[in-house]
Amino acid sequence: MAKALSEHGVAVTAVTTDDDGPGKHLLDVNLGEETTHDSWKALYFRKQTEFYKVSMPLRRWLRAHVREFDVVHIHAVFSYTSLVAGRAAAARGVPYIVRPLGVLNRWGMENRRRLLKAMSFRLLELPMLRRAAAMHYTSGMELEDAARFKLQNLQRIVPIGMDLSVFDFLPDREFFSERLPQTAKTRNILFLSRIDPKKGVDLLITAFSLLAHAHADLHLIICGDGHPDFVAKLRVQAGALGVADRITWAGMVTGQLRLAAFASAEVFVLPSHAENFGIALLEAMASGLPCLSTEQVALAADASCVDAVQLTSREPQAIADALRGLLSSEQRRLTLAGNAFAFARRNYSLSAMGTALHSLYQEVRHRGT
Repeated sequence: MAKALSEHGVAVTAVTTDDDGPGKHLLDVNLGEETTHDSWKALYFRKQTEFYKVSMPLRRWLRAHVREFDVVHIHAVFSYTSLVAGRAAAARGVPYIVRPLGVLNRWGMENRRRLLKAMSFRLLELPMLRRAAAMHYTSGMELEDAARFKLQNLQRIVPIGMDLSVFDFLPDREFFSERLPQTAKTRNILFLSRIDPKKGVDLLITAFSLLAHAHADLHLIICGDGHPDFVAKLRVQAGALGVADRITWAGMVTGQLRLAAFASAEVFVLPSHAENFGIALLEAMASGLPCLSTEQVALAADASCVDAVQLTSREPQAIADALRGLLSSEQRRLTLAGNAFAFARRNYSLSAMGTALHSLYQEVRHRGT
């Protein structure tokens, strides 16, 4: 987003904490000092708690400096940093936009700390959303899901854009298999995303077990990381189903290794319970992979309209049946892959996102004058 906005002359400063995900160490960054990233700047502040990501230094900086900005774009809710950003902006008359990152969907509200979220939302988050100048959704599905809150501010859809040129030429498959030899001579199914209960990895492991015993050449590659306790639970599940030796846990993959993961796969699967967009799915589509995803992934729902992603329900048997069909039909895989490659480039470029965000910022500024 920062890169795309810089093409429109927008000066971007990202303000965040040094949090590096659940169960991880803190980021190795200079705290409270501007760090330059190409065309944009970042400021990192120490968090004091894991829960709710409280950071008092970040709060103090926002109160002192938020007036220097024309627009504040808040990413996520149910976070201390988002809440204090909204309050600081409102107190100083700076319009702010909230991108909820999908956490307002029904699945997330009802399946993660349901009672605590309900109370927090009513007392803290909902008033902050109502004071926002605009809401930024990344798909029509996300906007429709949030309609139940009856917000009266601007409601805008701006899909995530990416520099998709990096997916034009993938490394050879051997780049991946040299590092993970067990994936060298197999038909690989790829999951690549954050490992989280919402992502449905447990559904995929069960679905894979329904296929693996009848197809000796099948292999499941799981790229990404998550809370160690949850990853350990998934590994136990794989062992209980008798497919532990048929799954490669590649961990977080970046750079050329990430691209090579797509090159090594025959099919990409994202079996999420809820997804307001689906960046990993977009990467797989841009790589020219045939993709299978659940109906609750917003990008998949949009792409399925032009046969660029095959949809499945959130049931292991349904996922297994869909995979079996894809693996048995090269023509079907080629059709999906070609449509996905074209759809990604036609609709999700950096240029399109930058233009739409810049227009939203201008609209918010002018409404406030």
